[in-house]
Amino acid sequence: MKAIPFSYIARNLWVRRVTTLLTAGGMALVVFVFATVLMMGEGIRATLVATGQPDNVLLLRKGAGAEINSGIERAKAAMVESLDGIATNGEGRRLVSKEPVVLINLPKRSNGKPSNVTVRGTSALGLELRPQVRVIEGRMFRPGTSEIIAGRSVASGFRGAALGETLRFAQRDWVVVGVFDSEKTAFDSEIWGDAEQMMAAFRRPVYSTLVLRLNQREALAGLKAAIEADPRLQLDVKPETQFYAEQSEALATFIRILGLSLSVIFSIGAIVGAMITMFAAVAQRVGEIGTLRALGFRRGAVLVAFLAESLLLSLVGGVVGLAAASGMQAVDISTTNFQTFSEIAFQFRLTPAIAGQTLLFALAMGFIGGFIPAWRAARLKIVDGLRAA
Repeated sequence: MKAIPFSYIARNLWVRRVTTLLTAGGMALVVFVFATVLMMGEGIRATLVATGQPDNVLLLRKGAGAEINSGIERAKAAMVESLDGIATNGEGRRLVSKEPVVLINLPKRSNGKPSNVTVRGTSALGLELRPQVRVIEGRMFRPGTSEIIAGRSVASGFRGAALGETLRFAQRDWVVVGVFDSEKTAFDSEIWGDAEQMMAAFRRPVYSTLVLRLNQREALAGLKAAIEADPRLQLDVKPETQFYAEQSEALATFIRILGLSLSVIFSIGAIVGAMITMFAAVAQRVGEIGTLRALGFRRGAVLVAFLAESLLLSLVGGVVGLAAASGMQAVDISTTNFQTFSEIAFQFRLTPAIAGQTLLFALAMGFIGGFIPAWRAARLKIVDGLRAA
């Protein structure tokens, strides 16, 4: 079967460039929404998953879904600290960080509206367990004082959290002596202070979580077995990366479902627009179609040509929409994590998989919108086409 040249297909779109641009623009808007939603979900997942370290293990009270719901007594923490398989630092201290985690309410700088912020009690060991965290302004808080350091996103996004400012919570004034960066992980959305001071201020007799470093990754099975074998402990043991991956699931899934539902609704309009455009093209080119058929091009070639025209139109819209969505990677955004009920800052993240899915989505709109008009063009009789010419 003789095929109609691609240059002929592309030239027809250029001849109707105003209609082409309007239709492609509508598709680009839908593609922009589709890609942005996927990028948002990936950004949340990447932010939380990157928070964990592969050698770290996190312990929570059995059945607790998040750190704020957990409680580990001091006696249990001491028992865990004495188990085999835990790494030590250069000073011979076991790398175990016993941390209380609570939520406080702070007003945003942008609009003054309150939002939940995670406050973590930690220590120098906690900082050693998180090599991605570094103080970029000021200094580290001093143990035994009401000094705190704020994550980069908290310092820029909440009133009273910048370097040198003072926050009041738990019936105390806390001085921000440093701002830290955690390489765009969830810690950027937290405030850190001395663990013992936090427990005293919030009147919490228990820790929320234990974070420890294994001396080798293979030690995880033995550590987990030892904890599960002791009925007094009743603790869940998870690799830190797994814990933070689970923390991202609910929010990322919700955003994807909501966003994809909106994309499907919007895509109906884009498909109808493409269909109208292609029907108009067929109506204007009846004589041209008859000429093509008289020159020996069969119905299949005409069908493929008009369908390719619709696919090319959707591809243009898809590339434009994807290019616009890629610019969202420079935007910082924050939302509430359903698992922790606290604010989390993240960035949109574009991956090759998302780019591929987005372009396939655009092509699917073009195929659905262009198939019926292409079928109609292919079914035109040669006589009717030549008569219209």
